[in-house]
Parts: sequence; structure tokens; C-alpha cells
Amino acid sequence: MTAETENVTVEVNRGLLKELEDMGFSMAQAAWSLHHSGNSSLEAAVNWIIDHENDLQFENMPLVEFNIEIESPNPSDDTTETTQARAKELMEQARKRREEEETKREREKERIRAGKEMMETKRIAEENERKRNIALRNAEKDEEKKAREKIMQKVNGDKLERKRRLGLPTETESASTSTQVAPLDTNVHKILRSVMSPPSKAEEMRECLRSLRRNHKDEDPRIIRRAFETLLMIVRNVAKKPDEEKYRRIRLTNRLFQERVGRFKEGIKFMKLCGFKRDQGSEFLSLSTHDADILRLQDAAFQLNTAITNPFFGLLSKEGEDCEQ
Repeated sequence: MTAETENVTVEVNRGLLKELEDMGFSMAQAAWSLHHSGNSSLEAAVNWIIDHENDLQFENMPLVEFNIEIESPNPSDDTTETTQARAKELMEQARKRREEEETKREREKERIRAGKEMMETKRIAEENERKRNIALRNAEKDEEKKAREKIMQKVNGDKLERKRRLGLPTETESASTSTQVAPLDTNVHKILRSVMSPPSKAEEMRECLRSLRRNHKDEDPRIIRRAFETLLMIVRNVAKKPDEEKYRRIRLTNRLFQERVGRFKEGIKFMKLCGFKRDQGSEFLSLSTHDADILRLQDAAFQLNTAITNPFFGLLSKEGEDCEQ
């Protein structure tokens, strides 16, 4: 507050002014506090002094004018000791009130700060998830394109072989074929490693699903698809309701689970990559709340969905690489 000049004239209640002086306040403090609190009450004046105790205004003494219309109708006849005790009580109440207000302001500041941090954390997580999904989609497109090129290469190779058998020229078509199957100059794995957290988990899941399809290529394709769909259902249930134990415990001897997933070692391996564990001697695969990583489960769901929807999934996988249990 800017200090007022000494020429300011203030009207004060004479009785309240005397009580404030008896409490130990200077005449300047008493006069200014009564002036700014409207001569309403002793408590209001003391509160004003406490709230403005560091103001430079107290260094200047105003011109005091006593107005009979605001004189106290019942002058106080308290003793000096009683007056000082009352002043101490009023000042203590004022300080407590100010401390409570300050505490409320600090709590509100902390609430706002925590809210901003939470929003920023959520924004970063969503941005990282978006980058992961973009990288994975690019990887799937690249794999699908390579698979189509490999199929075209085989088709063109068959055509060339038939022409050779018939004694027809093949030079032009051979050159055309070599052009069509030129390898793509992309480094998908580096892109994945740069955005995925942890870098290797999604790739391990992906290779495990490839192995499941490759190692059981003689099975009915619907059986492998059903295994993928069952794993996807398990993963999605846990991701949506990680606090419900029934979704985090799978009985290995369950007939449907054993028929659809459990009989494939790659299926069990995939669940372990998702965080499921089997204690020694237990008949359950369990996922603890500590190991229930939502981002990992989302990556698993993405890989499973790709395996289900991409007709070329696993076609470029190397033969003979098994998914170890």
C-alpha cells in the first residue's frame, strides 16, 4: 500500500481510538485502522492492523478529527490489564484467520499445480501411444507390401519357368521381374526401437505370434485365428479392468483355454510376455497388479489385432525359428 500524506484528515471514534491506544498500538496505527475499517468495531480495526502491519502508511500521522456522530454510545470502562488481554486475544484470532486463509491459498495452488502436472503426464502418454501406433502401422504396411512383392516374385518366377519349358524368350520379363521385386529401403525395426517402451517387448510379442502361425501352418487356419482371438479377449479384459482378479488369473486346466491357447507353447509364451507368471506347482497363470502394465497390454492387443486382420502376417518370417517357452 502506498503511504498517504500527513495532510489527510480522518474521522475516528474517540472511544475506539483510546481502546486501541490502551492495547499498545500507536496513535497513527489506531487512527488509520479506524479510518479504513469504517469505525465499525474494535475487532475490525485490530484485524486491519494485523493484515497491514508492514505498511509504510503507519509512519505518517494523519490529522484526526473526532466526529460526535460516530462517538461510542457506551464507552468502555475496562482496566488496562483487561484491555491488553482483549487486544492479545483479538490479535491472536486475526493471525489464526490469516494463517487459515494462507493455508487455503497454498492448498489451492498445490491443487492447480498437481492438476497441470497430471494433464501434462496424460498428454505425453497419449503422444507416445500415438507415435507407437503410427510406427506399428507403418511396420505392418511395409510387411504387407513385402509379402505381396514376394508373392508376385513367385508368380513371375512360375511364368518364366513355364516359358523356359516352352522355349520362349524370357530376358525382358526377367528384367521386369527383378525391377518389381526390388527390396524396400526401409528400416522398420529402428523406427520401432526408437518409440516403443520397452523397445524389445512388442518385437518379442510379434515374433512369438509369427512363430505360432508358422510352426502350426498345417493346422486349420481357423484354429490359429481362434487362438489369436482368445488371447486378444484375455488381454483386453485385463487392460479394461486391471483391478478385477478374475481377469488376471487363468486356470491352465480349463478345457476351453487348453483347447484354444494352452496346447500351443507359443500361446503360453505370449501370455508371459504380457506379464503373466506361473508359480511353481500352481495350475494358474497369474498377472499381479504390479506387473499389469497397461501400455504393454495395449501393445499386445495391437499385435494380436494385426495377426488377426493381416492375411500376410508371418509370411516373411524365417523358417525354423521357434518361440521358446
